[in-house]
Amino acid sequence: MLDIPLRVRVHVDALIAAQNDMGVCDAIERNAPAGKPAAMSAPHLPKVAGIEPTVPTPAHTAPPMPGLSASAPPPGAVIQDRLAGWVSDLTTLHELTERLARTASLDDALHELLRAGAALVGARRGMVVLEPVPGSWRADCFEPDHGPALTKGLGLTHAELGHIETVPRDATAYGRIMDGRLPDGRPGPGGLPEAVADPDLLAETTLDPRHRDVAVRLGYAASYTQPLASEAAGTLGAAVWMYDEPAAPVERQRHLVGLYMRYATEHLARLLELEHARVTVTTVAEELLPSRLPRVPGVQLAARHHTGPHGGGDWYDALPLPEGALGLAVGSVSGSGPSALAAMGRLRASLRAYAVMEGEDPVAVLSDLELLLRLTEPARTATALFAYAEPARRKIVLAGAGHTPPLVLGGRRTEFVETSLSAPLGMLACWEAPSVELSPEPGETVLLYTDGLLRRTGDPMDRAFARLHAAAASVPKSLRYDPAVIADHVLRTVLPEGLDEACGGEDVVLLAARFD
Repeated sequence: MLDIPLRVRVHVDALIAAQNDMGVCDAIERNAPAGKPAAMSAPHLPKVAGIEPTVPTPAHTAPPMPGLSASAPPPGAVIQDRLAGWVSDLTTLHELTERLARTASLDDALHELLRAGAALVGARRGMVVLEPVPGSWRADCFEPDHGPALTKGLGLTHAELGHIETVPRDATAYGRIMDGRLPDGRPGPGGLPEAVADPDLLAETTLDPRHRDVAVRLGYAASYTQPLASEAAGTLGAAVWMYDEPAAPVERQRHLVGLYMRYATEHLARLLELEHARVTVTTVAEELLPSRLPRVPGVQLAARHHTGPHGGGDWYDALPLPEGALGLAVGSVSGSGPSALAAMGRLRASLRAYAVMEGEDPVAVLSDLELLLRLTEPARTATALFAYAEPARRKIVLAGAGHTPPLVLGGRRTEFVETSLSAPLGMLACWEAPSVELSPEPGETVLLYTDGLLRRTGDPMDRAFARLHAAAASVPKSLRYDPAVIADHVLRTVLPEGLDEACGGEDVVLLAARFD
């Protein structure tokens, strides 16, 4: 459930209590049993959360004047009707903010904001411009000095949004709002910006000609602009809703959409903070991995890496070794977040040192790595696979510690390498496992990967392995000359919906080595 602000809950409770009390008073006055107030069953404002495209005005807008005929409703009934309308408005606001709170991505939140706002103000089209204050941490998520950072439309095509963006910023209400100016162009006070209503754009004599041309081209005659601003988050941007005919929201609609937008501002600020953290984690993870792959005669390399939203500890490495040899490694550290990234960086750096000293013996490399992990980070485990490759001899010696087996793809075979069953690093008092020798044929590609690729499919592990095998076997023979093309084809086939849409938040690592 969404936590509605305390003042809203207090208003709801007070209105319901007052409504119930008034029903009792009316019943006593009419000498009838106290029960459900008659106004509660009278027509009142319908809910608009995902149902009605517009919000109708209340049925009663003014109390009856003294001296009216006896057929006029009594004052108590009118007040009850108003209270029922207010409760309905607050219920609608609660439903809309709940729907917004359930959005987990910035794109979904902006779409829900536009849809709810259009229903509240009775518009058909709209757009939101998100532009964090320059110099703030939120600005790191966007490109500076390139116009509006993020624009999303409702009922508008990309071409139509492009037409709107041709209007100079200072000639639009949302531009003035984000610049901190009042509707008439004067610098605003230190408080929050106010909404701007343009009930008849084409009748405004001061309207910028380019703004007029765009309005005529897109067929809208009025607009209502509401800032995305709050005291805690500042001004993040503004939303504009457009009317096909001259119109403007009534006071009640303005009040509701103002409350909604203040909550939406806080929600968007939280999503922006999460996005900023995700970008930071991804950047750190990329910096801890090789900036480029080495060039070693006799082998071609390609790597693909995707960091999950929470930042995992999957990694890969490829380093040239003496006498034309090549060390290939993939691994995964338990946990997620900054601590897992730091552990991954330390583990990868240590493996590089051990590989240089005794890389021709992969078992010794992983044994040293396991001892280091157990002594320095006893609460953490890791899986790893290290391969010592001699491209000139087309020979690979590898050892794995609880890691997924490599996959060999060639003209005459597509098969997993049979590695011995072994425990992850850090789980046993003394890790030990035999090595495996592999002789790839000319033109064959060895795929090393982490289990995040399998988990991203959302399938059981046996089916995920089958899907990976089928994806590798389906690579067209005409494309098997390039390890980068092979890696991309495998990823697209295993995860057809893409890395961002696949199940889970696991890291994905795929390292391809094609032997000449």
